[in-house]
Amino acid sequence: MTVSDSQTRPQLGAISRLSVVKQVDFGVYLDGKSLGEILLPKRYLPETGGEPGDKIDVFLYKDSDDRLIATTETPRVMVDQCACLKVIEVNHIGAFLDWGLSRDLLVPHSEQTGRMTPGKSYVVNVYIDELTERITATAKLDGWLSEEGVYFKPRQAVDLLIYGHTELGYKAVINHTHLGLIYKNEVFQPITYGQRLQGYIKRIRDDKKIDLCLQQPAAETQDKLMQSIIRYLQENQGVSTLTDKSPPADIYAQFHVSKKNYKRALGRLYKQREIRIEAGRIVLIR
Repeated sequence: MTVSDSQTRPQLGAISRLSVVKQVDFGVYLDGKSLGEILLPKRYLPETGGEPGDKIDVFLYKDSDDRLIATTETPRVMVDQCACLKVIEVNHIGAFLDWGLSRDLLVPHSEQTGRMTPGKSYVVNVYIDELTERITATAKLDGWLSEEGVYFKPRQAVDLLIYGHTELGYKAVINHTHLGLIYKNEVFQPITYGQRLQGYIKRIRDDKKIDLCLQQPAAETQDKLMQSIIRYLQENQGVSTLTDKSPPADIYAQFHVSKKNYKRALGRLYKQREIRIEAGRIVLIR
């Protein structure tokens, strides 16, 4: 949870630390600085605090009457972030998503890539609509997030959110700000729509598009992988049936690496005389 500096203007769609100005029967009013006094309804008051001068971390949004209001509930996503959220209702205005607050999050029909269905989940980006000044969501990610990786570096660790797939691979949101691609022939684990996972910048192509990978380059993982293999053998009486002939899924399930990297690590251990490679098994040399 990110808390904005209490000395700056409180932000709609973000967590702010605000001071209590006064108490009323239905809650407390907070000092919203240039935004004026902001109501924190009684049902959201923390068990401790709430006296004039106390500071409370609150999320700011607009209610159904377009009044700025505060809550101590933490939404699943904030402005300028992406998340996979479930549709609660669809009407003539658009789709309404469950984002953890009592007031659902609107995706207007114009911001949908296809008509959304109640009960299904969709990856969306959250923004403030310039006309209504309301917190709104869009499924048209390519209109809001950049596909050009000018500021990324190869091997850089990034947070990913899977939002689709093509014949080439899986499309992912990078750090809530960019879009990239993971090639399917380099994926050795189950991947699902809406899944969050850590990945790495593989390369920035000549057209500035971003290629991703889910594992660090082999040179950076080999020593760690070799140690893991030795430890696994020690914990299993010095024998493993995971060989260079084993299915990639079995290897990934145990060591979270590709079969190619696993075979390379076995080769190094064999040359260092740490293991014997026998028919159907790997044996630790004691």
